[in-house]
Amino acid sequence: MKAITTGCVVGLLVFAAPNGIKGADLGTITFFDVPGAMNTVPLSINADGVIVGRYRTAGVVHGFVRSQSGDMTTIDVPGANFTVTAAINNRGDIVGMYGVPSAPAGRHGFLLRDGVFTTLDPPGSTFTNAIGINDRGDIVGRYAVGSGPVHGFQLRDGSFTTLDVPGATRTDAFGISDPEEIVGGFLTPDHHAQIFVLRDGAYSVIVPPGGQNVSLDKGGINARGEIVGQYCDVAFLCNFAPGGVHGFLYGADGFTTIDVPGASATAAFGINAPGSIVGSYLDAHGAAHGFLLSRSSD
Repeated sequence: MKAITTGCVVGLLVFAAPNGIKGADLGTITFFDVPGAMNTVPLSINADGVIVGRYRTAGVVHGFVRSQSGDMTTIDVPGANFTVTAAINNRGDIVGMYGVPSAPAGRHGFLLRDGVFTTLDPPGSTFTNAIGINDRGDIVGRYAVGSGPVHGFQLRDGSFTTLDVPGATRTDAFGISDPEEIVGGFLTPDHHAQIFVLRDGAYSVIVPPGGQNVSLDKGGINARGEIVGQYCDVAFLCNFAPGGVHGFLYGADGFTTIDVPGASATAAFGINAPGSIVGSYLDAHGAAHGFLLSRSSD
């Protein structure tokens, strides 16, 4: 499927949260949807402005690619009844996840390179999400074996490495930069969802100034080390749902909240090298729409 969409460009207002997370006017925003979709969720953007994500129509989830000019292309893994395109690098390689009718609860990771799909599953995994890829081709994500805990993983040169934050009960890796920084979410034993950065073999922790929980499995990092994601005011697990969900940018200036005006929830999912951000927001009816934030510093 190919189609052309047009986006409405307006000024983005970013409001300060009462817990002290600062807000600022970051730039301009373009709203867009896959034509006919019930929900549109952009997840990643590369330096050329190509965006990938997922959309739902007629009860089925498909992946999509949006070109810089706005052309939309549907991506479905052959034989799958569920496909998500989760990340794209500057070479155009895409990673994501898919499911098949014979195992509706299972998921497999995939790499799409030069038109060829390759399945990516850590040994023994029954649930794999490939979520991030850098220009070298290193891939990160999460996996589980049966009903066991969720682990992060890195796939490098054909070899899988399990990533577990020390002491965590769950670890999800969702982004990897070209300087080989890995970012993701983890769950503490006392049930706090926080962000980790893995650099040179050492884990560091990032927590919003108000101590809020963050999304464990969605977000991104660019070559400058800027991180995007979402945090929740009250929820234990930060799901993208109406009420108290905010996108954020974390960089040299600390945390900045990203809220689409009038939205019931906002999430930032991907950031490219120049600093453009993609994400999704929920309208008053709970439908998800895509946005592209072109920052003032671009």
